[in-house]
Amino acid sequence: MTMNHAEFKGTLDLTADVLVIGGGPAGTWAALTAAAKGAKVILADKGYCGSSGATAPSGTGVWYVKPDAKLREEAKASRYTMGGQLAEHRWMDRVLDRTYENMNRLGVSGYPFPLDEQGNQYRRSLQGPEYMRLMRKLVKKAGVKILDHSPVLELLADEHGVAGAAGVQTQSGEAWSVQAGAVVIATGGCAFLSKALGCNVLTGDGYLFAAEAGASLSGMEFSNAYAICPTFSSVTKTAYYSYASFYYEDGSVVEGAGSKKGRSVIARNLLAGRQVYAKLDGASEELQPLLRVAQTNFFLPFDRLGINPFKDAFPVTLRLEGTVRGTGGIRITDEDCGTGVPGLYAAGDAATRELICGGFTGGGSHNAAWAMSSGSFAGEGAAAYAASLGRHAAHRTPAGLSSSPLVHREVQPGAAARAADYAAAVQAEVKPYDINLFRTEQGLTASLDRLDGLWKEQRSREIQRTPEGVRAREAEAMTATARWMYSSALARTETRGMHKREDYKQTDNGQHHRLISGGLDEVWVRTEEVAKESVLL
Repeated sequence: MTMNHAEFKGTLDLTADVLVIGGGPAGTWAALTAAAKGAKVILADKGYCGSSGATAPSGTGVWYVKPDAKLREEAKASRYTMGGQLAEHRWMDRVLDRTYENMNRLGVSGYPFPLDEQGNQYRRSLQGPEYMRLMRKLVKKAGVKILDHSPVLELLADEHGVAGAAGVQTQSGEAWSVQAGAVVIATGGCAFLSKALGCNVLTGDGYLFAAEAGASLSGMEFSNAYAICPTFSSVTKTAYYSYASFYYEDGSVVEGAGSKKGRSVIARNLLAGRQVYAKLDGASEELQPLLRVAQTNFFLPFDRLGINPFKDAFPVTLRLEGTVRGTGGIRITDEDCGTGVPGLYAAGDAATRELICGGFTGGGSHNAAWAMSSGSFAGEGAAAYAASLGRHAAHRTPAGLSSSPLVHREVQPGAAARAADYAAAVQAEVKPYDINLFRTEQGLTASLDRLDGLWKEQRSREIQRTPEGVRAREAEAMTATARWMYSSALARTETRGMHKREDYKQTDNGQHHRLISGGLDEVWVRTEEVAKESVLL
């Protein structure tokens, strides 16, 4: 039911050497790097490049370590065990090198890093608004054409590989297509529309596009990240809760609750119907103003309600961040962040982060470093691949790869409501702590049965090439993502990294491998060995 590229020429019909899908840190670094290699680059963002996505509204730490052998070894060891020893020495080195280089480049390009007592720039963190504003400016200066509010509906491909994408401009309703020599997927992870800050555009679209092109995923069991969050706020800044004490309504302490290893305690209480309260009473008087400056939007909801979070207890919940703060994503098959599909590359949260942090990561830090480094690697790889096509690039006639039929004609009324219903049905499977956080064979199997049914229902429906059609594709992507997650979680019969099995509470040394997954109608999972050198850390 897919259509030939020539059949859906929209109002906007463009060509490029490299198309980057997604305008967050990974996408903008990919666009910058590809342009620097001489490629003609187009960047398509679902929102507005510079203010859309998880990084733009937040402050983020960055895994920035000076090239000192001892400091680097300590940095690599810091999360290696927590991540289930699935990270790889070589990849960590590459990412630390490229992150150091790119952060220094930001300093030279005008990013307003704070200064220390000696007047040197402190380059360990970035403020999202300033960072992404600068990245948009640098991308435009490099000659990249930006398509804002232009979500992708499907990739285009021919017998030679991926050759562009087609989508719709949500503000005008006009269809668009870009024929390109190579494509970088930098669409972020999947937070299942959980209302976590900046995650409203992160619905796993890139995973679905990649799978439709024949790529596989890796580490999808490491997808059950939940962040501590006030019940009245969308700001998931878990790092701040390292200063918190947790209480019940009567003021008694919740034993074992904490921001790092104590989130399960909070979840179990919430599951049992007991509200948990937090108070940032571990932050000293001197530190409090610094915390306010570092993450101003964390405090806005408190200020509006007249709550002093350092002195007043406030109710908290755990908000699902899925693969945005998990480590699963599109499998990377080479040093250029290729996917194994000719012409298709992946970067940032859309790609697996297991290579540098195994089965566990927090917000920012490794993820922020991975975004800027993998974006750079993918941009270089995509530019080189597009250049290698030479004169053949102009004569391709690619077709769309959507697994559901995309049509121009009007589909049956009520499509938007149906898409919302499907999205809600997926949320009912992935949000509950007793299915996704505390995993069991029984719970996962029952959920997968329901998710398989949801996929079958959606698969046969026609989707219109309109802004409403985008919602339908998002619901499909969320469904597909949940199926890869739970199929992988069933296959890992142990507890490792953030993946917790209630029926297999110990780590099994016999399962020191990665889990690769894929497939659309029939999901499959297989094992892949971790590079031997990684166990030498």
